[in-house]
Amino acid sequence: MVNVLNAARELMYREALNEALKEEMDRDDKVFIMGEGIAERGGSYKVTEGLLEQFGSKRVFDTPISENGFTGAGVGAALTGMRPVVEILFVDFTMLILDQLINQAAKFRFMSGNTARVPMVLRTQGGVGNGLAAQHSQSLEAIFYHIPGLKLVMPSTPFDAKGLLKAAIRCDDPVIFIEHKLLYMNKGEVPEEEYIIPLGQADIKKEGKDLTIIAWSGMVPKVMEAAEILMKEGINAEVIDPRSLVPLDKMTIINSVKKTEHVLIVQEAVRRGGVGSDISSIIQEEAFDYLDSPVKILGGLNIPCPFNLNLEKMVVPQVEDIVRAAKEVVYSE
Repeated sequence: MVNVLNAARELMYREALNEALKEEMDRDDKVFIMGEGIAERGGSYKVTEGLLEQFGSKRVFDTPISENGFTGAGVGAALTGMRPVVEILFVDFTMLILDQLINQAAKFRFMSGNTARVPMVLRTQGGVGNGLAAQHSQSLEAIFYHIPGLKLVMPSTPFDAKGLLKAAIRCDDPVIFIEHKLLYMNKGEVPEEEYIIPLGQADIKKEGKDLTIIAWSGMVPKVMEAAEILMKEGINAEVIDPRSLVPLDKMTIINSVKKTEHVLIVQEAVRRGGVGSDISSIIQEEAFDYLDSPVKILGGLNIPCPFNLNLEKMVVPQVEDIVRAAKEVVYSE
């Protein structure tokens, strides 16, 4: 893998995704993309901008407003040897396609005795931001995390977004690729050379010795900001970004826990039934003897997301909440 420190340029998160799509479509003519408003408009978040002009309407095309229908077409295309990248505008709208994903795409490989594959990427975006209210602001990764046969990726930086999307497109199994609406304009270093980030390889965003903070997607920038504040107050936190939740890099997490002996898991999704609970159970089962305090999970409130921007901020963890929770973990001995 190319070391991010050697990168000579900065790209926005959305530009890194766009570049990954371009490179994979150049590399493999079986890759095509489809979704609502992704061709002529370039997508609501401009991730697919310019691809129609470069690759033509047979490989980049708009679909009707019928998520279940065109996702099913994507599953069928993947079964015949193509590599579709299907875009669903909001993760909330994936509730319309769960049969195609859960009962069809996720099961084909198993039910065919490993003779059929569904190499499809389902790109979507989730999380709160910009006052889009309860039906456009959810974090639903726990639904897909629960389903055998699906892989689940949630990048937090431009570097990760590009390398993971390229890996997802080359994967022979269906991949749910969830981006965060507040990350698209974020900038970060991205190498010009080709690189791939294998699915199931976590990243240590910051090394530390006093506390392990595990976070993904839109929570990572907030955790990094909180870690700087904690450092000034004498707590050296290690920040682990799983990057892909399925497969999950358990060893990086466990090794960090063994070193720091304190764990805080931060998720934007509502606290109840979230991915953080499962990661906590893994730590309890595999590293319990190393813990000096209980694992703490900081998540969203168990309520629908309000439209009001001030109320929106109150229902998901903010930097000050992370700092406070980290202190509770470290000083609870």
